[in-house]
Amino acid sequence: MKRIFLIVLDSMGIGAMDDAGLYGDEGSNTLLSISKSRLFHLPNFRRLGLFNIDSVPLESSPSPIASFARMKEASSGKDTVTGHFEIAGTKVSKPFPVYPNGFPRAVMDRFESLTGYKTVCNKPYSGTDVICDYGEHHQKTKDLIVYTSADSVFQIAAHEELIPVSELYRCCKIARKILTNEHMVARVIARPFVGEDSKYVRTKNRRDFSVLPPGVTMLDQLKESGFDVVSVGKISDIFVSRGITSSTYTSSNQDGIDCIVNWLSKDFEGLCFSNLVDFDTLYGHRNDVEGYARAMSELDERLPEIISNLKQEDILMITADHGCDPAAPSTDHSREYTPLLIYGHRIKKGVNLGTRPTFSDIGRTILDYFKIPSKIEGESFLKLVTDLYPINKGVNA
Repeated sequence: MKRIFLIVLDSMGIGAMDDAGLYGDEGSNTLLSISKSRLFHLPNFRRLGLFNIDSVPLESSPSPIASFARMKEASSGKDTVTGHFEIAGTKVSKPFPVYPNGFPRAVMDRFESLTGYKTVCNKPYSGTDVICDYGEHHQKTKDLIVYTSADSVFQIAAHEELIPVSELYRCCKIARKILTNEHMVARVIARPFVGEDSKYVRTKNRRDFSVLPPGVTMLDQLKESGFDVVSVGKISDIFVSRGITSSTYTSSNQDGIDCIVNWLSKDFEGLCFSNLVDFDTLYGHRNDVEGYARAMSELDERLPEIISNLKQEDILMITADHGCDPAAPSTDHSREYTPLLIYGHRIKKGVNLGTRPTFSDIGRTILDYFKIPSKIEGESFLKLVTDLYPINKGVNA
């Protein structure tokens, strides 16, 4: 019984890509920025080989126990959806639109007409600040709080006791249907909150309503071939449940790690695909270097628990979808290389795969491991890191 556990550290970049200047991200380096915190302590990541990856300017391990690579994004953009789609084998050729001045009045008018609610805000805003600044207005009027960010997102905040979560989801689905063509944002996000008198907090009932992947993904092929595809965190939302056989939403990084450990103890064959989102939402976007460093250190403490529960045929892959340097002036994602660590009982130690030209090499390798002829982009590195040789002669071979 073969299993792969793929963990995405949401926003863990390891240095600006060569085209970062086109995105205003010169000099960004998420990992280096948090390494300067006194809370940064990653002995287990170092042992795996995180600091051995090309151009990572930290003290490397003399004998890393994993194989490793630096991943380059081939798609245009630096958002969550683009990164995950490419990991799964499909490239996004055109960046999703962003709205630094808010959404056009025509879009808002149609949204209000179809949902039956008026709206307030409609401009880029911090998710925590927007409910503090507009929460009382919302409670008095029931106007939905619509806002965006530097990302390609249409976010709707509403008080759970005023607008039931199911109703908020309905409004998000309407927004998803009308945001098409030139206004096809990557995600519509439900942001429910609770509280009174400007003391508001967001709840764990966030939901993301993404665009459909532009092509076939490894998830589609795994499911079609009869394998389990387990989603932990927001993976199911990112892929609009396509190619997913089981999903669990999580409330925090620690909750996500608990779910991963739980799946390690279960009998299934296929992929467990997880996203640990706190790095991005709680720390990267809030320029919280100390919080980011602490969260990575907390994950590091639990790596031995994950590794010790791997079975003989299991493979652990740890990567990221983009950067979000908390020390940068911007609170936006950053165009960075991402890390890849590959570990397992059948995986060779210390193999440096260099810089891979696309995140899709991950998806291609996963299909290779399960002996599924590939219909996706990328090139498998399975034969380089294990004695298991690929049978994959897919369309891109």
